[in-house]
Formats: sequence, C-alpha cells, structure tokens
Amino acid sequence: MQRYESWVEKQIREATERGDFDDLPGAGRPLTGLDDPDPDWWAKRKMAAEGLDTADVLPPALQLRRERAGYPESLLDLTSEDAVRAVLRDYNARVVDERRRPVVGPIPPVLAPTVDVDEVVGQWRELRDRRAAAPPEVTEGAAERVVPAPRRRWWRRG
Repeated sequence: MQRYESWVEKQIREATERGDFDDLPGAGRPLTGLDDPDPDWWAKRKMAAEGLDTADVLPPALQLRRERAGYPESLLDLTSEDAVRAVLRDYNARVVDERRRPVVGPIPPVLAPTVDVDEVVGQWRELRDRRAAAPPEVTEGAAERVVPAPRRRWWRRG
C-alpha cells in the first residue's frame, strides 16, 4: 500500500536523497529553547544577540515609568542643578505629550506620573552630598550594591 506524498514532502525527500541537508550549521546539535516555559524565549534570545534591551520594546508610558523609577540615582552623573532640572522638565514634558495621545479602545490607558522637580532635585542633592562625604572604600562598593527604590504597587496610587 503506497502512502500519499504531497509536493512539499516530495521536494524534502528528494533534497535529502541528494544530500542538500548535509553539513548545515548546527547539524547534530540539540535544539535549544524548546523546554523553556516562556513562549517568547526566541524573541528575547534574538534581542540579546542583537545587543538590544527588552525595555526598548515597552510601550512609551511604561518606558516613562521605568525612567521615573530610576530618579534620582540615574541623575548622579550630572554636575549641576540646572542640568538636573532640565532633565526633569524634559521628562514631565514627555509625560504630558504621552497623555495627550488619543485613547484607542475601551481599556483606559496606562499613565506615567509626572515628577515634582523641586523634590527630586532635593533628593539628588542629598544623594550627591552623601556620596561626596562617604569614604572612598564605601563609594567604590556602593556602585556594585545599587539599592533600587521601593516599588509602588498599582493599587496604591497617590
């Protein structure tokens, strides 16, 4: 009893008989990622291979929230208060622009909160002063032990 062979199956069988699949890169090595429970393993691996950060594919509002979570620690490289204020004003302007985008669909949009410029500048000053007053041994180790800001839960707004 002969089995039905489609055109595609016939092409594959003939290519195998000719040896077209011999000496392919990765031949004989196991396939990786098949046992990973994350369905997006292949996209994350491709982004890592390309040197991209997964945060780059977040929606703009979530990117802004992530940026805000890094304040004031991410501003420590800035040397003047005017530069810090300029960065914070730019952040607030981008938040307002994001809020002005039209809402599509029935689901309310995710909003990024603005920052109080004076408050963050005060935190930046305190952090910078503590960093300057710390002994050199502590400063070097502090770069390795970055303590993230406490996360605010979505149900505790305000």
